[in-house]
Amino acid sequence: MLSGGAESGADVVVVGCGPVGQLTAVLLGSRGWRVVVVERWPEPYPLPRAVTFDHEIARLLAAAGLGHRLGEISEAAREYEWRNAAGQVLLRFEWDRPGISGWPRSSMFSQPRLEALLSERLGQIDGLRVCPGVEVVGVVQSEHRAEVTVRDAAGHLDVISASYVIGCDGANSTVRRHMATTVTDLGFRYDWLIVDVVPDHEGAWTPSNLQICDPLRPTTVVSGGPGRRRFEFMRLPHETAEWLDQAETAWSLIEPWGLTPSNAVLERHAVYTFQARWADQWRDGRILLAGDAAHLMPPFAGQGMCSGLRDAANLAWKLDLVLARRAVPELLDSYTVERSAHVQHAIQTSIELGKVICVLDDAAAAERDQAMGAATGGTVVDTIPDAALSAGVLHCRPDGTPAPAAGELSPQGHVTWNGAAGPFDQVVGTGFVIAALFDPTEALTDEHLAFCTAIGARLVRLAAAGEPVPGAVTDSDGVYHALLNGTGRTAVIVRPDFYVFGTATADDLGGLVDDLRGRLTGRPADRPSASGLLKR
Repeated sequence: MLSGGAESGADVVVVGCGPVGQLTAVLLGSRGWRVVVVERWPEPYPLPRAVTFDHEIARLLAAAGLGHRLGEISEAAREYEWRNAAGQVLLRFEWDRPGISGWPRSSMFSQPRLEALLSERLGQIDGLRVCPGVEVVGVVQSEHRAEVTVRDAAGHLDVISASYVIGCDGANSTVRRHMATTVTDLGFRYDWLIVDVVPDHEGAWTPSNLQICDPLRPTTVVSGGPGRRRFEFMRLPHETAEWLDQAETAWSLIEPWGLTPSNAVLERHAVYTFQARWADQWRDGRILLAGDAAHLMPPFAGQGMCSGLRDAANLAWKLDLVLARRAVPELLDSYTVERSAHVQHAIQTSIELGKVICVLDDAAAAERDQAMGAATGGTVVDTIPDAALSAGVLHCRPDGTPAPAAGELSPQGHVTWNGAAGPFDQVVGTGFVIAALFDPTEALTDEHLAFCTAIGARLVRLAAAGEPVPGAVTDSDGVYHALLNGTGRTAVIVRPDFYVFGTATADDLGGLVDDLRGRLTGRPADRPSASGLLKR
């Protein structure tokens, strides 16, 4: 079934081949690890689900090799307006400028088309296998390995032995049931009808993305990616989910927008229960969770799939170092610490937005409208602030709080280097980056440099635009100088998932590198690293 033998081996088994499982597999497989992806369904799900990703996710997808293809499946969201029943603007997001990651602040996309691109990328990676139509029926682990028992459609059983198993298998995760973890549920639940439509011609939708906060029927009208529209309708108390989830109901609800069976295709209709919950532990020994298996949230902030893809990026670089014996397994405990707190912030933000939207009482809606300034045109904002990491693999002050800029999402600017010009990731590369306004190699010892080489860090000297410095990377639009000037430091270490580890001056850059090494190897900065942790 998997290899022709009774037992198969891998470095990592990824369970679930949705976007989170796909990105996890790409990031690990492209680092040279043997990855087996197990997916219970024989064919990819062909219909839309998630429809938005933000600038950070675009950067992660680009780092996975899809940057030049994202324009095929997505379109930048120009704006997003929240209006009341009278059509007055309560809130307006203006996304006419890129986010700090160098990509559009928000993009609308078709999930099946994204999955197709990720699937294509999977097929380009040696040592990576995708096994569709194979269901996980058991997961056990020992001190040294984990074993996943799988069953194919014919009922044949096989066992895959791996160093780690990652459950990316959705809200009803089989992998989670084999872990020692509990689930926190905030009890925030609303039923909404999701309707995806393909109009026979692309009309002008103004605004392009709209939230109607009408107590008679809270409604969402947004892009579903190029050539598609997504509608969402809240279920009212007197309605049943069964009645709502009918094609006739869907057509009647979208008819006011001029869409009928004569000029559009009803691609999908489904009733979803929006929930807010998370697993309390995302790691149990050699078993880990990511995506919907680890958390669920209402869609009002557009962060459900985005959070899962952040999980993949956070976990992949840590697991890579652990598998390579360049970091201790305890590093993986920081995965729950970092991602769970970040996800809980996204969930709380989604709930607060939902409280604004899901108002069915006329008097309460009137109070909300007044508080949000409907009579004066509402509030204009450029984005929801990016959440920082608050704990984990970060450089901290003596009191344990993150040092300046540590835990923040790092910006990406345009640079020139060695005759090439473009976004930093494309021109210089990804992975650990140590960037400074001086030559960082001159501030580090041979031992520091050996450690940097072992973890694949890129050491970069930054030069301002118009400043001729041989070999330096020119900060064409001043993004990196602004980051450093804001901290009063002259050097920064950025992690492979694009979060800042910490900043330093030339005098204390060595100490910052020592701190990073200590957090990866589990040894204080004043003790030498075990040589085995620096060899693959």
